[in-house]
Amino acid sequence: MTDPIGIEIRNLYKIFGPNPETHVAAVRAGMSKAELQAKHHHVLGLRDINISIAPGSIQVIMGLSGSGKSTLIRHINRLIEPTAGEIVIEGRNVVEMSRDDLRAFRRLKTAMVFQKFGLLPHRTVLDNTAYGLEVQGMSEAERYRTAMRWIERVGLKGFEKSYPSQLSGGMQQRVGLARALANDAPILLMDEAYSALDPLIRYDMQTVLLDLQQEVRKTIVFITHDLDEALRIGDRIALLRDGSVIQQGTAQDIVMRPADDYVANFVQHVDRGKVLKVGAVMVAHQGSEPLPEASIAADASIAEALQRMAASRLQALQVQDPDGQPVGIIPFQNAINAYTGSAAATA
Repeated sequence: MTDPIGIEIRNLYKIFGPNPETHVAAVRAGMSKAELQAKHHHVLGLRDINISIAPGSIQVIMGLSGSGKSTLIRHINRLIEPTAGEIVIEGRNVVEMSRDDLRAFRRLKTAMVFQKFGLLPHRTVLDNTAYGLEVQGMSEAERYRTAMRWIERVGLKGFEKSYPSQLSGGMQQRVGLARALANDAPILLMDEAYSALDPLIRYDMQTVLLDLQQEVRKTIVFITHDLDEALRIGDRIALLRDGSVIQQGTAQDIVMRPADDYVANFVQHVDRGKVLKVGAVMVAHQGSEPLPEASIAADASIAEALQRMAASRLQALQVQDPDGQPVGIIPFQNAINAYTGSAAATA
């Protein structure tokens, strides 16, 4: 298993058109996407993107259609050439890699899971899963052994001899995930990977990904337009609009402290009770004050805290860290304020 690696995206710009470099200065000076298109017939894809992705984390990039999220993920393995900026991985700028270095980087450092599955219809589940290893020159016995391990891990044991046309959409997406994981690349790029799936299957695939991440600890860049999906799986979220990052942070940051009205509108219908964690709204323990006897984990949801306090008619709970040490108190009113989104919850 390869060690996770981080990704640094710095001052990244993408302008589509015949002479993109000539318009970078104007965009840097503040020219809007609409103005660039109207005056110069060029399209602004990305504007000054700066995102630091920690090794072994899930970074969600989200936004509406046309926001630039799919354009952004395709810059990480340079399927799209940037107009300006850097993408630094293991101390190397992907933008400056030679053709041979880039080919090796794509083969060994990144794997991609597509929205449309991208399976080869004439190959079985086993051969599709092993395809990347075949390209790498691995022996048949070894690549099949590796492929079967990941087929079992994604829940498809018994289907290894089936063809894509014999599988449901969710099963096909599991094959795509198994194929990506079999390559053992430290970076996993997922471009709207679950968008074509029905809601229940989509939720199931999110669970599969989160469970596998506990084992494999890949650095995952996950593109979605679905806020509930982003909040569920993302360690951090970057929200794009018109090619620019308008806010980035944890799910707690974005729900509790939206950067502007656009983000506030995005999160207004979120089930805050499920998203927000007790540790985000607790009162820090001062050491001398008495603690409630009943306790709850800091990473438990507000909804869980409210259920426990209501069931036992408690006015507060002791909040504990993963080691069982007290770190704060969650009063009932704080939990209510967080759940309803009142100003008192974030004061």
